[in-house]
Amino acid sequence: MSTSPSGSTLGKATAVMKSLNFYLSDHPAIVTFRWSHDLCWGSTWSFLFSSIAFYVVVSIFLHLTLAFLLRRGRPVPLGPIPALHSLSMSVISATIFAGLLVSAAAEIKETRWLWRRYKTPLQWLLCFPLGTRPSGRVFFWSYVFYLSRFLHMLRTVLVVLRRRKLVFFQLFYHAISTFMSFLWLEFSQSFQVLAILFTTLAFSVMYGYRFWTSVAARGACLPLVLNCQIALLGCNLVCHVAVLLLHFLTGGCNGIGAWVFNSVLNGAILLLFLNFYVRMYLARRRKRKGVVIDHRCENDNNIARSSVLGAGKEPHSNKVKSN
Repeated sequence: MSTSPSGSTLGKATAVMKSLNFYLSDHPAIVTFRWSHDLCWGSTWSFLFSSIAFYVVVSIFLHLTLAFLLRRGRPVPLGPIPALHSLSMSVISATIFAGLLVSAAAEIKETRWLWRRYKTPLQWLLCFPLGTRPSGRVFFWSYVFYLSRFLHMLRTVLVVLRRRKLVFFQLFYHAISTFMSFLWLEFSQSFQVLAILFTTLAFSVMYGYRFWTSVAARGACLPLVLNCQIALLGCNLVCHVAVLLLHFLTGGCNGIGAWVFNSVLNGAILLLFLNFYVRMYLARRRKRKGVVIDHRCENDNNIARSSVLGAGKEPHSNKVKSN
């Protein structure tokens, strides 16, 4: 018997989906993952603080060195490196999003019998049961997300080289985000699943857009990037409130101490974002008003010139007529 083309295509698609599901959630390295200071690279407190300090020092040193050696405003040519960085961050973020989504669904399916009387799947995503250990599929992708933060730090160096400007908010944001992702693993903090899903989804869109603008040789739309980041922080704020309510209504959430510290840092990042967003919006409004005023002045000057020319032509025309 011969199989139809549609049946063979469906069979290939099913095989591809099974293969992806295996490598995203059922691979032995993912299923048996365990966060440990002895087994996981970069899992110690000393490594965390030293790497963040190194990142801050290198960024500041590079900024000061370029300001001393090169003319102000002269960028350093980087070729395709920024585009490749944006592409890699977009692909990595999309992979983490897909892997965590599939792994969270598998974890809920396998462990729901333990907590189904007390929690719904959404409550589990927001509030881990007390005694949750950092092991299994979800924490594997949390660990991959933690490692990706170090690649994310490279963007600060690229910005310093290209724009010759070191932004304090960017320096603070990358350092704090790396620190928070470490706390998620160290204390099995609740809410990290949704936080990573929101963040990787936003990053895959933002960095994909930056890669496209780099390839298309056109400037990135800054409001689009800022709006994605504001939406991300807004979703995190709503979920933080939900975690607080679940903690008091359901008998407690795991890692609540780290969650409190995380909430304070997220609040600081949100305030800095809003401050930067408002300043940018006001600057754009002033620029638009300046352009409108310039156009009005130019129109007034044109009208004045035309009136003067007209006044100068009228006597001449009258003289011609009288002659």
